[in-house]
Amino acid sequence: MRQQVRPHVPVITGLLTVVSLALVFGAAGGFIPQAAVPVAPEWVLDAIPHLNVALSVAAICTIALGWRAIKRGVVDRHRTLMLASTGLFAAFLVLYLYRLIAVGGAASFPGPETVYLYLYLPVLVIHIGLAIVCIPLVYYALLLSFTHSVRELPETNHPRVGRAAAALWLVSFSLGIVVYLLLYRVPW
Repeated sequence: MRQQVRPHVPVITGLLTVVSLALVFGAAGGFIPQAAVPVAPEWVLDAIPHLNVALSVAAICTIALGWRAIKRGVVDRHRTLMLASTGLFAAFLVLYLYRLIAVGGAASFPGPETVYLYLYLPVLVIHIGLAIVCIPLVYYALLLSFTHSVRELPETNHPRVGRAAAALWLVSFSLGIVVYLLLYRVPW
C-alpha cells in the first residue's frame, strides 16, 4: 500500500489541505450552522480557550522535543512526538472550530483600539497565516513518513519540509498563546 500511495503524496496533500481549509473557513465564515453541532453548556464553551492554550503549550513541547530527538538520531522518539504534536493540533482545531460554530463567531477583542490595531491584529494575522501555511507542510511531511521507510526518508523532502513545518508550527502556536493572553488574561 505504501508503494501505491507514494507517487500520489503531493495530490493527497493538496486534497487534505483543501478539505481542512474548507472546514476552517466554513466555520470561521459562519457557513456551518450552529444547529450542525451539539449544544454544550456555557461552562464547556468557556473552558475551551483555556484548554486550547494548554494543548498549544503541550504541542510546543512535543514539537521541540521531536526536533531534538531527530537531531540526536532517535527516530522512534521523533516519530512518536511528531504524531503526538499532530494529535494535539487536531484536538485544538476540533475544539476551536466547535466553539467558533457553537457561539456563532470568534471572540471580540476587549482591549483598547490602539492595542487592537497595532498589536492584536498583526499577531492574529501572522498566527493565522502561519497556521494556514503549516497545514500542507505538515500533511506532506506526515505522508512522506507514512509512505517511506526510515532509511529512505533522508532522501526525500521530509527533512527539509519537516524542519520548515516544525519551525512555523512553533511560531504559530506561540503567537496563538499571545492571542489567548490578549483576549482572556490581560486585564483591560
